[in-house]
Amino acid sequence: MTRPVTVVTGGSRGIGAAVCRRLAADGHDVALGYVRDADAAEEVAREVRAAGARCVTVRVDTAEEADVERLFDVAEAELGPVTGLVNNAGVSGPLGRLADTDTDVLRRVVDVNLLGTLLCSRRAARLMTARGSGAIVNISSGAATLGSPGEYVHYAATKAAVDTLTLGLSKELGPDGVRVNAVAPGAVDTDMHAAMGDPERAHRMAPGIPLRRPGQPEEIAAAVAWLMSPDASYTTGAVLRVAGGR
Repeated sequence: MTRPVTVVTGGSRGIGAAVCRRLAADGHDVALGYVRDADAAEEVAREVRAAGARCVTVRVDTAEEADVERLFDVAEAELGPVTGLVNNAGVSGPLGRLADTDTDVLRRVVDVNLLGTLLCSRRAARLMTARGSGAIVNISSGAATLGSPGEYVHYAATKAAVDTLTLGLSKELGPDGVRVNAVAPGAVDTDMHAAMGDPERAHRMAPGIPLRRPGQPEEIAAAVAWLMSPDASYTTGAVLRVAGGR
Protein backbone atom coordinates (compact mmCIF):
# COMPACT_ATOMS: atom_id res chain seq x y z
CA MET A 1 0.00 0.00 0.00
CA THR A 2 1.07 3.59 -0.63
CA ARG A 3 2.34 5.31 2.49
CA PRO A 4 0.42 8.40 3.64
CA VAL A 5 2.14 11.73 3.01
CA THR A 6 1.41 14.38 5.63
CA VAL A 7 2.33 18.06 5.68
CA VAL A 8 3.05 19.38 9.18
CA THR A 9 3.47 23.12 9.62
CA GLY A 10 5.52 24.43 12.53
CA GLY A 11 7.20 21.05 12.70
CA SER A 12 10.61 22.03 14.03
CA ARG A 13 9.76 22.25 17.74
CA GLY A 14 7.24 21.58 20.47
CA ILE A 15 3.96 19.97 19.48
CA GLY A 16 4.80 20.07 15.79
CA ALA A 17 8.03 18.14 16.26
CA ALA A 18 6.26 15.56 18.41
CA VAL A 19 3.61 15.19 15.71
CA CYS A 20 6.26 14.60 13.06
CA ARG A 21 7.93 11.91 15.16
CA ARG A 22 4.64 10.20 16.02
CA LEU A 23 3.34 10.19 12.46
CA ALA A 24 6.64 8.77 11.23
CA ALA A 25 6.32 5.96 13.77
CA ASP A 26 2.81 5.34 12.47
CA GLY A 27 4.00 4.98 8.88
CA HIS A 28 3.63 8.48 7.44
CA ASP A 29 6.13 10.24 5.24
CA VAL A 30 6.40 13.85 6.38
CA ALA A 31 6.80 17.26 4.77
CA LEU A 32 8.02 19.41 7.65
CA GLY A 33 7.35 23.13 7.36
CA TYR A 34 9.35 25.50 9.56
CA VAL A 35 9.74 29.26 9.63
CA ARG A 36 13.12 29.99 11.20
CA ASP A 37 15.32 27.31 12.77
CA ALA A 38 16.74 25.16 9.98
CA ASP A 39 18.98 23.22 12.35
CA ALA A 40 16.06 22.24 14.58
CA ALA A 41 14.02 21.23 11.53
CA GLU A 42 16.82 19.03 10.24
CA GLU A 43 17.22 17.38 13.65
CA VAL A 44 13.52 16.45 13.64
CA ALA A 45 13.88 15.26 10.05
CA ARG A 46 16.74 12.97 11.10
CA GLU A 47 14.52 11.47 13.79
CA VAL A 48 11.72 10.97 11.28
CA ARG A 49 14.07 9.21 8.88
CA ALA A 50 15.48 7.07 11.69
CA ALA A 51 11.93 5.80 12.20
CA GLY A 52 11.92 4.56 8.61
CA ALA A 53 9.98 7.43 7.04
CA ARG A 54 10.90 9.85 4.31
CA CYS A 55 11.05 13.53 5.23
CA VAL A 56 11.56 16.81 3.44
CA THR A 57 12.00 20.15 5.21
CA VAL A 58 10.70 23.39 3.72
CA ARG A 59 11.15 26.90 5.08
CA VAL A 60 7.69 28.45 4.99
CA ASP A 61 5.84 31.41 6.44
CA THR A 62 2.29 30.11 6.37
CA ALA A 63 0.93 33.67 6.26
CA GLU A 64 2.44 34.00 2.76
CA GLU A 65 0.46 32.40 -0.06
CA ALA A 66 3.52 31.77 -2.24
CA ASP A 67 5.29 29.99 0.62
CA VAL A 68 2.28 27.76 1.25
CA GLU A 69 2.04 26.84 -2.43
CA ARG A 70 5.75 26.02 -2.49
CA LEU A 71 5.43 23.84 0.64
CA PHE A 72 2.79 21.66 -0.99
CA ASP A 73 4.57 21.66 -4.36
CA VAL A 74 7.76 20.38 -2.76
CA ALA A 75 5.87 17.80 -0.71
CA GLU A 76 4.16 16.39 -3.79
CA ALA A 77 7.32 16.47 -5.92
CA GLU A 78 9.55 14.82 -3.29
CA LEU A 79 7.18 12.50 -1.44
CA GLY A 80 4.10 11.98 -3.61
CA PRO A 81 0.41 12.90 -3.32
CA VAL A 82 -0.37 14.70 -0.07
CA THR A 83 -2.93 12.74 1.93
CA GLY A 84 -2.84 14.66 5.20
CA LEU A 85 -2.27 18.10 6.70
CA VAL A 86 -1.59 19.12 10.29
CA ASN A 87 -2.05 22.88 10.70
CA ASN A 88 0.22 23.38 13.70
CA ALA A 89 2.07 26.64 12.97
CA GLY A 90 0.99 29.31 15.43
CA VAL A 91 2.17 32.36 17.36
CA SER A 92 0.87 34.20 20.40
CA GLY A 93 3.03 37.26 20.93
CA PRO A 94 3.93 38.44 24.44
CA LEU A 95 1.53 37.84 27.31
CA GLY A 96 -0.55 40.88 28.25
CA ARG A 97 -3.84 42.70 28.08
CA LEU A 98 -5.33 43.54 24.70
CA ALA A 99 -5.16 47.27 25.51
CA ASP A 100 -1.38 46.96 25.77
CA THR A 101 -0.82 44.83 22.68
CA ASP A 102 0.78 46.41 19.62
CA THR A 103 -1.06 46.33 16.32
CA ASP A 104 1.79 44.53 14.57
CA VAL A 105 1.48 41.70 17.13
CA LEU A 106 -2.27 41.47 16.57
CA ARG A 107 -1.79 41.37 12.83
CA ARG A 108 0.90 38.70 12.99
CA VAL A 109 -1.17 36.47 15.28
CA VAL A 110 -4.18 36.70 12.96
CA ASP A 111 -2.04 36.20 9.85
CA VAL A 112 -0.30 33.06 11.09
CA ASN A 113 -2.98 31.43 13.21
CA LEU A 114 -5.98 32.10 10.99
CA LEU A 115 -4.91 33.18 7.51
CA GLY A 116 -2.09 30.62 7.47
CA THR A 117 -4.49 27.85 8.47
CA LEU A 118 -6.92 28.96 5.78
CA LEU A 119 -4.25 29.06 3.07
CA CYS A 120 -2.89 25.62 3.95
CA SER A 121 -6.38 24.15 4.25
CA ARG A 122 -7.39 25.62 0.90
CA ARG A 123 -4.44 24.04 -0.90
CA ALA A 124 -5.00 20.72 0.86
CA ALA A 125 -8.70 20.82 0.00
CA ARG A 126 -7.93 21.34 -3.68
CA LEU A 127 -5.58 18.35 -3.73
CA MET A 128 -7.64 16.02 -1.57
CA THR A 129 -11.07 16.61 -3.07
CA ALA A 130 -9.67 15.84 -6.50
CA ARG A 131 -8.54 12.46 -5.16
CA GLY A 132 -11.60 11.73 -3.04
CA SER A 133 -9.85 11.27 0.30
CA GLY A 134 -7.68 12.97 2.91
CA ALA A 135 -7.49 14.20 6.47
CA ILE A 136 -6.83 17.62 7.97
CA VAL A 137 -6.13 18.20 11.65
CA ASN A 138 -5.99 21.75 12.98
CA ILE A 139 -4.19 22.56 16.22
CA SER A 140 -6.58 24.77 18.16
CA SER A 141 -6.31 25.63 21.86
CA GLY A 142 -8.30 25.39 25.06
CA ALA A 143 -8.00 29.18 25.01
CA ALA A 144 -10.70 29.22 22.32
CA THR A 145 -13.35 28.53 24.97
CA LEU A 146 -11.61 30.07 28.00
CA GLY A 147 -10.86 33.44 26.40
CA SER A 148 -7.50 33.86 28.17
CA PRO A 149 -8.21 37.29 29.72
CA GLY A 150 -5.12 39.22 30.72
CA GLU A 151 -2.89 36.91 28.70
CA TYR A 152 -3.77 36.82 24.99
CA VAL A 153 -7.41 37.27 24.09
CA HIS A 154 -6.30 37.92 20.50
CA TYR A 155 -4.70 34.47 20.34
CA ALA A 156 -7.82 32.90 21.88
CA ALA A 157 -9.97 34.64 19.26
CA THR A 158 -7.93 33.18 16.39
CA LYS A 159 -8.21 29.70 17.87
CA ALA A 160 -11.99 30.08 18.23
CA ALA A 161 -11.99 30.93 14.53
CA VAL A 162 -9.99 27.76 13.85
CA ASP A 163 -12.68 25.75 15.66
CA THR A 164 -15.35 27.29 13.44
CA LEU A 165 -13.23 26.62 10.36
CA THR A 166 -12.91 23.00 11.44
CA LEU A 167 -16.67 22.62 11.75
CA GLY A 168 -17.55 24.38 8.52
CA LEU A 169 -14.83 22.81 6.41
CA SER A 170 -15.68 19.32 7.69
CA LYS A 171 -19.21 19.77 6.35
CA GLU A 172 -17.97 21.26 3.11
CA LEU A 173 -15.42 18.52 2.39
CA GLY A 174 -17.19 15.51 3.90
CA PRO A 175 -19.03 14.64 0.68
CA ASP A 176 -15.65 14.60 -1.06
CA GLY A 177 -14.23 12.02 1.36
CA VAL A 178 -12.05 14.47 3.29
CA ARG A 179 -12.18 14.56 7.10
CA VAL A 180 -11.42 17.73 9.07
CA ASN A 181 -10.88 17.74 12.83
CA ALA A 182 -9.02 19.71 15.48
CA VAL A 183 -7.10 19.07 18.67
CA ALA A 184 -7.37 21.71 21.39
CA PRO A 185 -4.44 21.43 23.81
CA GLY A 186 -4.35 23.05 27.20
CA ALA A 187 -1.11 24.11 28.93
CA VAL A 188 1.64 22.05 27.30
CA ASP A 189 5.27 21.99 28.41
CA THR A 190 6.96 23.57 25.37
CA ASP A 191 9.20 26.57 24.74
CA MET A 192 6.21 28.57 23.51
CA HIS A 193 5.80 29.88 27.05
CA ALA A 194 9.32 31.27 27.04
CA ALA A 195 8.55 33.00 23.75
CA MET A 196 5.57 34.64 25.48
CA GLY A 197 7.84 35.89 28.26
CA ASP A 198 6.97 33.36 31.00
CA PRO A 199 9.04 30.14 30.75
CA GLU A 200 7.43 28.57 33.85
CA ARG A 201 3.85 29.40 32.87
CA ALA A 202 2.77 25.82 32.08
CA HIS A 203 3.97 24.57 35.47
CA ARG A 204 2.50 27.54 37.35
CA MET A 205 -0.88 26.68 35.85
CA ALA A 206 -0.77 23.10 37.16
CA PRO A 207 -2.77 23.71 40.39
CA GLY A 208 -5.72 24.90 38.28
CA ILE A 209 -5.67 21.84 36.01
CA PRO A 210 -7.68 18.84 37.24
CA LEU A 211 -4.83 16.46 36.38
CA ARG A 212 -2.47 18.83 38.26
CA ARG A 213 0.22 18.99 35.59
CA PRO A 214 0.90 20.45 32.18
CA GLY A 215 0.62 18.22 29.15
CA GLN A 216 3.52 16.85 27.13
CA PRO A 217 3.87 17.38 23.37
CA GLU A 218 3.72 13.63 22.83
CA GLU A 219 0.26 13.50 24.42
CA ILE A 220 -1.03 16.02 21.90
CA ALA A 221 0.70 14.17 19.07
CA ALA A 222 -1.08 10.97 20.08
CA ALA A 223 -4.45 12.66 19.66
CA VAL A 224 -3.42 14.05 16.27
CA ALA A 225 -2.21 10.63 15.16
CA TRP A 226 -5.53 9.04 16.07
CA LEU A 227 -7.51 11.66 14.13
CA MET A 228 -5.24 11.09 11.13
CA SER A 229 -5.62 7.32 11.30
CA PRO A 230 -8.17 4.90 9.83
CA ASP A 231 -9.40 4.33 13.40
CA ALA A 232 -11.02 7.78 13.17
CA SER A 233 -12.61 7.08 9.79
CA TYR A 234 -16.08 8.16 10.99
CA THR A 235 -14.85 11.21 12.90
CA THR A 236 -15.08 14.63 11.29
CA GLY A 237 -15.95 18.09 12.55
CA ALA A 238 -14.68 17.19 16.04
CA VAL A 239 -12.62 19.45 18.30
CA LEU A 240 -10.86 17.04 20.63
CA ARG A 241 -9.85 18.75 23.85
CA VAL A 242 -6.60 17.43 25.31
CA ALA A 243 -6.21 19.77 28.25
CA GLY A 244 -5.99 17.75 31.45
CA GLY A 245 -9.63 18.51 32.28
CA ARG A 246 -9.36 22.30 32.07
